[in-house]
Amino acid sequence: MHGPPLVGWLLVTLCALTGAYCLVRIRGAAERRRATGGDALMGLGMAVMAVPSGVLDQRPWGPPLFGLVFGAAGLRALLLSRGTIAQAHHLHHAVGAFAMVYMALSMTGGAAGPAHHAGGHVPAGTPLLTGLLMVYFAVYVVRTVARLVPAVAIATGELPLPGRAELTNACRLSMGIGMLAMLLTL
Repeated sequence: MHGPPLVGWLLVTLCALTGAYCLVRIRGAAERRRATGGDALMGLGMAVMAVPSGVLDQRPWGPPLFGLVFGAAGLRALLLSRGTIAQAHHLHHAVGAFAMVYMALSMTGGAAGPAHHAGGHVPAGTPLLTGLLMVYFAVYVVRTVARLVPAVAIATGELPLPGRAELTNACRLSMGIGMLAMLLTL
């Protein structure tokens, strides 16, 4: 990952812990396993992608591997989204997986155009697509926060003790924030 190493290490820690928590939760009903498995893959994949480039140079193996793994995960999520109860969550997994493919392609310069900005910085990725993905994940983060902290809790100042659903939403929130941070460093 490009950007400040501290941000990279914070993302690695956050995403690895989130992915590990999701792996622990995989036991259960088949539909929950699919959604939780997708969350675990996303969290652990984001952790590997976020390792600062000064520590682990992921070229030439990283971008093609990430593109293949997350491309397959995105296609699987699209297939699972048809006719299931958790259709919206599978569609979110598909968007997340394809965002990871986009970032992997940007690591190689494959999605970057020839344009140079002042100061010699070559943008990684297409600004319009990066912006659209950032808007998507920003809206996702705000919606997830709204589910985590209901308006009644804000009005009364009393937050209920978190249960499994809240912890799951907190993990998804942290991954959404992680995606925003990764897109910002493109």
